[in-house]
Amino acid sequence: MTSQITAGTPSLTKESGPAPAPASGLRGHPWLTLFAVAIGVMMVTLDGTIVAVANPAIQKDLGASLADVQWITNGYLLALAVSLITAGKLGDRFGHRQTFLIGIAGFAVSSAAIGLSGGVELVIGFRVAQGLFGALLMPAALGLLRATFPAEKLNMAIGIWGMVIGASTAAGPIVGGLLVEHVSWQSVFFINVPVGVIALVFGLVILVDHRAENAPRSFDVLGVLLLSGAMFSLIWALIKAAEWGWGDSRTVLFLALSVLCFALFALWETRVREPLIPLGMFRSLPLSAGTVLMVLMAFAFMGGLFFVTFYLQNVHGMSPVDSGLHLLPLTGMMIVGSPLAGAAITKVGPRVPLVAGMVATAVACFGMARLTPDTATLTMSLWFALLGLGLAPVMVGATEVIVGNAPLELSGVAGGLQQAAMQVGGSLGTAVLGAVMASTVGDSFGDNWAKAELPPLTPEQQALAEKGVQVGIAPVPPGAPEPVAQAITGVAHDTFVSGMSTAFTVAGVVAVLAAVVACFTKRGEHAGAGAGAAHI
Repeated sequence: MTSQITAGTPSLTKESGPAPAPASGLRGHPWLTLFAVAIGVMMVTLDGTIVAVANPAIQKDLGASLADVQWITNGYLLALAVSLITAGKLGDRFGHRQTFLIGIAGFAVSSAAIGLSGGVELVIGFRVAQGLFGALLMPAALGLLRATFPAEKLNMAIGIWGMVIGASTAAGPIVGGLLVEHVSWQSVFFINVPVGVIALVFGLVILVDHRAENAPRSFDVLGVLLLSGAMFSLIWALIKAAEWGWGDSRTVLFLALSVLCFALFALWETRVREPLIPLGMFRSLPLSAGTVLMVLMAFAFMGGLFFVTFYLQNVHGMSPVDSGLHLLPLTGMMIVGSPLAGAAITKVGPRVPLVAGMVATAVACFGMARLTPDTATLTMSLWFALLGLGLAPVMVGATEVIVGNAPLELSGVAGGLQQAAMQVGGSLGTAVLGAVMASTVGDSFGDNWAKAELPPLTPEQQALAEKGVQVGIAPVPPGAPEPVAQAITGVAHDTFVSGMSTAFTVAGVVAVLAAVVACFTKRGEHAGAGAGAAHI
């Protein structure tokens, strides 16, 4: 074991087999490698939240339903989640530099295609393509860092890498607000083209290829299909449950199909020679806890953020850029808190910062469950700031907990698993809390409408009105008298906020559960293992 740690990550060597030579000039320089991969990672993670602010504009411009808007987010997150571990194996087989550059180029091209799309179906389709190409470059970035940095510098590099993910994830709402308000929702995607070109140029000039010494020679195709089928069935059932009903045979069928696919996937992974996910790695309790923690954290964060943008824009009447600025306490605390969390994790280990972070996240979620249509900016800002402060330790510490507790020969798989857990959690959070919102609106809108003594609605009119209320839009008919318009707006906003309150309460409960799970995390045995042979 000592020789393995000294040599760094086994299996990560130059293309010809020997250990990486000391960097000279630009090519292969560790810190320049970090800069190059950070640009690509920033582009992908920024896109995970930047679209949240653009969702209302996309929904209005393309006439999309709530389910359509959810799929714009879920299609991207699900494609990332399903493909990350497979993409990590592709990097081990063909080289992380190649997969990183292909991912950058494909992500930029698919982003341009979204901006040129004229229908929501095309937007969703190209968002899925975005996710697939993003999956190629994310684990490749971590693989390049582990292969390039010596052991004593790798923790610092991974900390900065985690800060880039946290900062770019948090910056999405502000950047998205500025682009949507001053340019168009299409510009949210077009901006990836020049960023992608810059990342591609830096990657071609700086990155050095590293291959796995014992590279896989086969691919777990059946495992990929089973995992993809399981995740698709689960997300589809959660999204459609609000429309079909939780007891409907179609909902039950898709949930049962998801369970069956997960069970078959687990059985197959124990028998295939080169499994997609070696299940033996989950014998490590800290690694398993870290993976579950990432899922739960992303569930609360991404699921809650989905509704905050609609709350700010459609209930408070803010412009996209104003809503982004109102989220500045959240984004600012994530950016400021990330290096502080990294220092704390380095000093005392991940357990205490992660538990404290998830407790703060839970308190923030319960606080945001108390928001009303008239809540003042200061109150909102306090809860947003607490949420950002709570999320920062989890964003930074996840790599150490998951990758550091994995056997060295499975470090690439663990890196993909860490990112996959975050993407799965975000997709599940958006779907589940969306279903919670739809269910709450369906249960209370009709009664609230009747209590306001408004004219009765036909079943068709009520169904159409409820779809708008689910995103905070008041169904005021053209030419309605001012008192009637105010009454309808009050009913719509109160109903939406009631649904959002229920959703944040669920998110808070999930965050409490995450805090309990965080108690089982610890610093990884191999957290400091790096390339070793590279000298800065």
